[in-house]
Amino acid sequence: MNIPGDDFYTLVSAALKKRGEETLQRALYLALREAILCGRLQPGSRLSGSRTLAQQLSLSRNTVNAALEQLTLEGYLLRSRQGTRVAQRDVALDLPEPAVTLARRVAQLPAPVARDTPVPAFTPGTPAINYFPLPLWRRLYDRVLREEGSALLGYGDPAGEPSLRSAIARHLAISRGIDCDASQIVITEGALEGVNLCTMLLSEPGDVVWVEDPGYAGAKSAFAKAGLTMAGMPVDEEGICWEGQQAPPPSFIFTSPSHQFPYGSVLSARRRLALLELAQRHNAWIIEDDYDSEFRYTGEPVPAMLGMVNNAPVVYLGTFSKTLFPSLRIGFMVLPPALAKAALPAIGALLRGGHRAEQRTLALFIEEGHYARHLAAMRRLYRKRYLQLREALDAELGTAHRILAGEGGMHLTVSIEGIDDRRLVQQARAFQLAPAALSGYYLDARQGQTGLVLGYGNTSASQFAPGIRRIQRLITQQQGGKG
Repeated sequence: MNIPGDDFYTLVSAALKKRGEETLQRALYLALREAILCGRLQPGSRLSGSRTLAQQLSLSRNTVNAALEQLTLEGYLLRSRQGTRVAQRDVALDLPEPAVTLARRVAQLPAPVARDTPVPAFTPGTPAINYFPLPLWRRLYDRVLREEGSALLGYGDPAGEPSLRSAIARHLAISRGIDCDASQIVITEGALEGVNLCTMLLSEPGDVVWVEDPGYAGAKSAFAKAGLTMAGMPVDEEGICWEGQQAPPPSFIFTSPSHQFPYGSVLSARRRLALLELAQRHNAWIIEDDYDSEFRYTGEPVPAMLGMVNNAPVVYLGTFSKTLFPSLRIGFMVLPPALAKAALPAIGALLRGGHRAEQRTLALFIEEGHYARHLAAMRRLYRKRYLQLREALDAELGTAHRILAGEGGMHLTVSIEGIDDRRLVQQARAFQLAPAALSGYYLDARQGQTGLVLGYGNTSASQFAPGIRRIQRLITQQQGGKG
């Protein structure tokens, strides 16, 4: 049975001197554990007694005993009247590097989206965060904590705070023509969690889901994760277009009818009714993604599909990430009454509630009229930026292009033939510009149009002209010209 020599204790002493902010007890524990794990202390090796060890390391005996007791508790040492020994082990500690094989469905996930801070110009989907009334929000938040206090520290209702669900129901009745009550609303961490919940509640692996092509990459990630088979449906000026397409009957249909992403088209009333009838016929569910319908700049707001007909097989998704600020991470889903009743037990098992103070604050923000005023102010701002960005494109983008998305939202989509849009986007990031590649929103990027999705919600008008000029130079360089 080996006893460590002086050289071992010299190494331990050196480690103690380099302990940084660790206590001596913690540093000794770590040094001895490392020696055991790397094999400098072999199984069966006997350590000096705690008194001797303390003298060898110039430590108090209490410090040594505390470290040895912790190592004994974790099974590294065995202590008895006969002394302290390194425990035997049955497995070698030098294990080979594990083979890493990701699940096949991971290969179907879209490329991740960069989330920079601060947000670069032209980032799609990001609102004008600097216009958010943060002092007002802080006062409301403090008021909630002052009035509710520790009562809000538990999980709460898995479906979300009742006050927020009621406030959302009233808001939807006025703004979207949706007649629902709080029992039909589930609060989620953004629209994407709503998609995940839909797949969990209503699908089985292998089910077919029709998706807009191009369309929202986050939803495609959720469907791939759930093992669903995606069938891409083209998009035109009337929205999703399934007529004439050869595709198996769907279990799900995912659509953004009020402002298709990224094209910006509005699903026509004719197609809305036809899609509702098709879903009814195939016993399928429509997931209606209403991500930014609040920002429409011409005409009246487009009513939601959920409110068009009685008993519509539609799950409606909304989010506050686009109307307030992304890190709030609050969205919601509206379930038809029968589905809400059937799903209630599962919701309790799948969700844990939480973010209660934020939800109560948001409820006050809506109920006291601040939300409606903020939406009105942002609508004016985004409409102005939309017009200014179009002017900048006309003046600065000399390459032949076509604007696909407009009249609402926070982005313009520009179709540009003959470019490598994904390479262009990578190059633009070096200049603090972050448009998205249009081809990246297709199920098969090789089959789609190329171009750029230009977000203007987070971008001031002063950045438009120089940003578009820079993009034009990059296009010119890519096409072999002089930039």
